[in-house]
Amino acid sequence: MNNEQLLERSLKAVWHPCTQMKSHETLPLVPVSRGEGVWLYDFEGRRYLDAISSWWVNLFGHGNPRINAALRDQLERLEHVMLAGFTHEPVVELSEKLSAHTGNSLGHCFYASDGASATEIALKMSHHYWRNSGRPEKCRYLSLAGSYHGETVGALAVTDVALFRDAYAPLLHQAMTVPSPDARLAEAGESPADCAARCARALEDCLAEHHGRTAAFIVEPLVQCAAGMAMHDPEYLRLARAICDRYEVHLIADEIAVGFGRTGTFFAHQQAAIRPDFLCLSKGISGGYLPLSVVMTSDRVYQAFYAEDLTRGFLHSHSYTGNPLACSAALATLAIFEQDDVIAANRRLAARVTDRAAGLAAHPRVRHFRNRGMIWAFEVDSDDAQFSRKVFAEALSRQLLLRPIGRTIYFMPPYVIGDDEIEHLLQQTLAVIDAVR
Repeated sequence: MNNEQLLERSLKAVWHPCTQMKSHETLPLVPVSRGEGVWLYDFEGRRYLDAISSWWVNLFGHGNPRINAALRDQLERLEHVMLAGFTHEPVVELSEKLSAHTGNSLGHCFYASDGASATEIALKMSHHYWRNSGRPEKCRYLSLAGSYHGETVGALAVTDVALFRDAYAPLLHQAMTVPSPDARLAEAGESPADCAARCARALEDCLAEHHGRTAAFIVEPLVQCAAGMAMHDPEYLRLARAICDRYEVHLIADEIAVGFGRTGTFFAHQQAAIRPDFLCLSKGISGGYLPLSVVMTSDRVYQAFYAEDLTRGFLHSHSYTGNPLACSAALATLAIFEQDDVIAANRRLAARVTDRAAGLAAHPRVRHFRNRGMIWAFEVDSDDAQFSRKVFAEALSRQLLLRPIGRTIYFMPPYVIGDDEIEHLLQQTLAVIDAVR
């Protein structure tokens, strides 16, 4: 097969996600034949540096030999078994290892396939917990302005992005929103911590009035990714935890995009030294190999469902829950973290990238250059409504995969990016900015 053959067949047979398909009349799909490390290759040998980790999932490079080996081994033993009434070694071992990363404070793991499903599970668990506790009126949810938690109907209820919500608004259970602690929105003279404290006061004001009917507050710790990589100070999480405790409201940490070392610690909420009631994980959990998500919660929540009465149980499932292959990929991913001391290595790598990006940060059209762990983002001055599309196309012509969010360009590369690849990323991004006027 060649590029043209694949493109022709794909446009006829595949309905692509987050896409107006008509746009591909002028902006062709990118055919991918194979991946290796931080590079994606088409059928004619052209390559593209995957600066966004293929939608934020790929941690240790495409075709990672250690994850490949783990999957081959698991294929020889068990490809799948239903998790209702059955169990298997990979899911047990993965649950134990994930719990250990929370200091065993979140010791119960419930599995699904994707991030939106994890959000649905956490929302349903919180509601059902309060129902089982004799407080069924606590059935509403609270999220941050600009929040994104997935595109299923339940997840959209706590997503505050008009592009995704508006078409389906009649289907949604309306949630409340409170101001985002996005440091870009700091008032004159405010530090990021000051901004966080001010927004936390708004959270407290809201819960003071509505806590009696509020089940949970859901937040993306440290970085609201789909909001344009909106970064906030850990102080917000510390204050939010205390406020939720005071008003008896669950705190859900959506670390689907920011977990597994992406913000500089294994889990993002650890930078605030707090423990959420529910922790949602996906994307990087399997190293970018297979669909997998998990909701982790405490024994207190778990015990509220533990009873003789079937209706008190958490009756949620899907056919591939806890798939052994996906769990094996996740175990191989966790092993790389441990064997390579990835968190410490990432801190050194992030410092190197940030230092080399000084020229980019100083570019006259760049605003709000920022970094948190292995995420970099900045806005570019432009009044072109087609800015993001033009950046995407121009970057591809320079062997670079970028996918701007509006006028925000961001980098979330695999953790295996090397020095030459960093140089390519930064120099070609500068060239893209200069080319797209």
